[in-house]
Amino acid sequence: MIKLNKPLAFFDLETTGITVGADRIVEISILKLMPDGSKPVLTKRVNPEIPIPAGASKVHGIYDQDVAHEPTFKQLAPEISAFIGNADLAGYNSNKFDIPMLVDEFLRVEINFDMKGRRMVDVQNIFHKMEQRTLAAAYKFYCQKEIENAHSAEADIIATYEVFVAQLERYPDLAKDVEGLHQFTAMNQNVDLAGRIVFNEKKEEVFNFGKHKGRTVADVFEKEPSYYDWMLKGDFPAETKKVLMALRLRGLNTG
Repeated sequence: MIKLNKPLAFFDLETTGITVGADRIVEISILKLMPDGSKPVLTKRVNPEIPIPAGASKVHGIYDQDVAHEPTFKQLAPEISAFIGNADLAGYNSNKFDIPMLVDEFLRVEINFDMKGRRMVDVQNIFHKMEQRTLAAAYKFYCQKEIENAHSAEADIIATYEVFVAQLERYPDLAKDVEGLHQFTAMNQNVDLAGRIVFNEKKEEVFNFGKHKGRTVADVFEKEPSYYDWMLKGDFPAETKKVLMALRLRGLNTG
């Protein structure tokens, strides 16, 4: 089994959509694997304060009326942050979606959920590197079971945890510590959590999207400073904007 020197919090989000910065959480479930082997679970429905699109509701089965009287994320944020504590983070596709979405929600309600020192383990990336399938297929492949009540946050995150345990047992060469798994499941060297900015081979920050993909942030800001203002005013995650402002400030101080 995995060696832990601090808790590892597996979590899954159901949301109004897949755009970090614009969409909102409607359900969160956290399974916190403790060093002593215990696994407390926290599951909360969330009033997103915006309508849930019909397409999203068809996926996770949560409709506007189901969350109309639930607490908002701002009301739940202190409890969620306290439950996670200093834990490292894990999930299925969590590096690309769940972690950026959760951090963005915390920033939106002005709670500093510090990612410094937290390691991230993405169970999907282990699976994709080893087998390349979906969560339902991973559950069937590794655990020989079908997910009951798929696309509820709690069912999905319990399945994710069971897949993770089966992966550790199946692959003897797979790291058995969180730092090793953090390194193994990292697909890109992201500067921001959403991966809009990444490091290139020279360890320079470069844009990872749009017309300036592959160009260094410093070069774009020097030659097209309006791009910085466009991003700050655009529908980008709050954490991405925070990183962008820090890079801009660094450029001004060294320019």
